[in-house]
Amino acid sequence: MNITLTDEVKKQSIASIRRYFDDELDQDIGDLKAGLVLEFILKEIAPSVYNAAINDAQTYLRDRVADLDGACSVPEFAFWERPQSTRPSR
Repeated sequence: MNITLTDEVKKQSIASIRRYFDDELDQDIGDLKAGLVLEFILKEIAPSVYNAAINDAQTYLRDRVADLDGACSVPEFAFWERPQSTRPSR
């Protein structure tokens, strides 16, 4: 599965990469180089992040489904299990 970005996110990502290079590495790079760095990150590193996020989502959902009985069930035929009322005897 290829990880793709919208044009707006790609534009913001390239600007962020350029700023990172300028602020942290004192290197002024253009859009082309920043785009190549972004392409590398998307192909090489992003799949690991994506897979970890999917794994986290699966674990979260599995835990919620496993707890459905405890969290969402209502006792059946529980009327007679109520404490006796304090009505006066007849």
